[in-house]
Amino acid sequence: MPSWGQLLNELQPQKDANGNEISGLTYDGLRQKYLHMLSEKTGRNTIAYYSGWLKSGKNQNVDINDGDITGFMNSMENLDCTKGLDLILHTPGGSPTATEGIVKYLHKKFGNDIRVFVPQMAMSAGTMLACSANVIYMGAHSSLGPIDPQFGGIPAYNIVTEFNDAKNDVENNTKSIPFWKMQLEKYPPAFFYTIIDAINLSSSLVGEWLMQYMFSSIDKGEAKKKVNSILKKLNANNKSHARHFSYDDCVNMGLCVEPLEADQELQDLVLSVHHAFIITLDGSPATKIIENQFGCRYITSQKK
Repeated sequence: MPSWGQLLNELQPQKDANGNEISGLTYDGLRQKYLHMLSEKTGRNTIAYYSGWLKSGKNQNVDINDGDITGFMNSMENLDCTKGLDLILHTPGGSPTATEGIVKYLHKKFGNDIRVFVPQMAMSAGTMLACSANVIYMGAHSSLGPIDPQFGGIPAYNIVTEFNDAKNDVENNTKSIPFWKMQLEKYPPAFFYTIIDAINLSSSLVGEWLMQYMFSSIDKGEAKKKVNSILKKLNANNKSHARHFSYDDCVNMGLCVEPLEADQELQDLVLSVHHAFIITLDGSPATKIIENQFGCRYITSQKK
């Protein structure tokens, strides 16, 4: 695998056999080179979905949202959908309903022949998206995360706890009513039920996808037990929405995951793709990139 420095060097001017200086690769050229090499290795379509949320100062359009479907539609150009899809994810997550739309679209195109690769992180709704695949490839350095919803950066379970604390306190101490009235007025009407619906939706969607895709080939009764166990661990108050579930954690949960390290050439190519995308996100205004192995790309940028 080329090192980070070697990939950066490919962007610099080079010299040919005659000593003449030739231009280095562009950011686009670097990504396309390694996406194409990965697709050639697997014989499958490859789409990378990358967010620049880890880069300081980038906060525009870094989440999964309804606008992403345009990028995925664009990435279908020149693809033979009978060859299946390898989806490379790097995202903090976002809207469960937008994720649902993406899952429906991709499975409409590729049927039940989708693998997800997580070179670094696919959190929250990114984990939901990963759970719609047949199998998830992770390295020792890769992470998924809890799928419990967030509202304004606050975990839904924390809001439920606050409402329950208010109910219990008021029932036992009427003097606390003014305090809790002030505390809960920050939420809109019926917000508690919105929260409960969001928690249930995350479990409902992931449970449906696991049954329909990842565990479609095993006995339904056994699959249901596995799915219920996985959901208890993924959609729960895990003390922090930012908790990282490693490859070993995901194996222990019962998810169908494969180690990137089992195929050295595959790992090298996936990580080269990953580094090429991160180099672009670090060195340019790009905030999100959705791109296939033929260089059909959808890129959004941070506005000043």
